[in-house]
Amino acid sequence: MIKSELVEKLAAENPHLFQRDIENIVNAILDEVSDALARGDRVELRGFGAFSVKNRPARVGRNPRTGEQVDVGEKYVPQFKAGKEIRERLNRS
Repeated sequence: MIKSELVEKLAAENPHLFQRDIENIVNAILDEVSDALARGDRVELRGFGAFSVKNRPARVGRNPRTGEQVDVGEKYVPQFKAGKEIRERLNRS
């Protein structure tokens, strides 16, 4: 599902709201999550999961085409851990 599909689904479930308002709400939520991760904070949505930032230290990598060693710089990557409820929904029999 992409963001526009999410907005359309929410608009269909909530006909009393304008689609542009729902789109603004979805954008505000995603912007807040992104801003929190950029600050290095952890974002936890109970029942859904937790987003955090993981540090990947600098290392020496390898170019797979030539085999030449390449320096890979330090970087931060987002990490998601699914919550208990979502894991249970995914693994129902």
